[in-house]
Amino acid sequence: MWLVAAVLSAVFAGLTSILAKCGIKTTDSDVATALRTCVVLAFAWLMVLLVGSASTIPHISGRSLLFLVLSGLATGASWLCYFRALALGDVNKVVPVDKSSTVLTVLLAIILFGETNNLAVKLAGTALLAVGVLLMIERKAPAPGTTTATAPGTAWLPYAVGSAVFAALTTILAKYGIADVESNLATAIRTVVVLVMAWGIVVGKGKLPQLRTLNRRELGFIALSGLATGASWLCYYYAVQNGLVSVVVPIDKLSILVSIGFSYLVFREKLTPKSLAGLALMVAGTLAMALWA
Repeated sequence: MWLVAAVLSAVFAGLTSILAKCGIKTTDSDVATALRTCVVLAFAWLMVLLVGSASTIPHISGRSLLFLVLSGLATGASWLCYFRALALGDVNKVVPVDKSSTVLTVLLAIILFGETNNLAVKLAGTALLAVGVLLMIERKAPAPGTTTATAPGTAWLPYAVGSAVFAALTTILAKYGIADVESNLATAIRTVVVLVMAWGIVVGKGKLPQLRTLNRRELGFIALSGLATGASWLCYYYAVQNGLVSVVVPIDKLSILVSIGFSYLVFREKLTPKSLAGLALMVAGTLAMALWA
């Protein structure tokens, strides 16, 4: 069952990127992140009520709560970086770098959780992923009147890398935090932390007035992105809680196929032969770990 949940997580995560990109054409990425978190929070707590896990809140250990809070902080940082990267760059460039978090996550799972079964396959898969990501990182030629440093093709990269690092930390911290907590409840608690952090950033940067001028169409896409994120999270953390992190994470990262497919259909973002080769390596490495690791 956890394998099915991991696959559904990938599908919803792929849709999240596309819907989010549609919602931040004119909307500030920090504001969009905060608004999306509201939707995810409502979705997560609705699921908690439906499964009846709210009654277990008083029994959550201090250790689990600590790791859930830390995981939420890492998630908030990852989101802020990710949606800033999407605002600056193409989906088919940002997503592969973000998915490189798989490499760090798998290595940490091997070290921290002792998931060393079929170690050679896991290491080979992570190597393919790493090479694939490097091939997919391409810089656009600077537009007339711009420099390489200010070209849109380079500005997104540090944010995408930050997103990947924090995403890897999110998964590892969450694995510790949900050891004795129902996965839907764990997701809801983490989302509360993300909500506080996201709106704190908005307030701290003085962006609250922007709420008055939001584009309604983009707001709709932001809300749909939040729903897709909520569905992806619920599936993902159920799979993490019940399965092997080093298998769940690679399957979840197959969402790159959904994201890149829709980026071509919706935004007409095309891949170069080099990028296609990188994508093929990433998929090969992911499937190797998912099927044989």
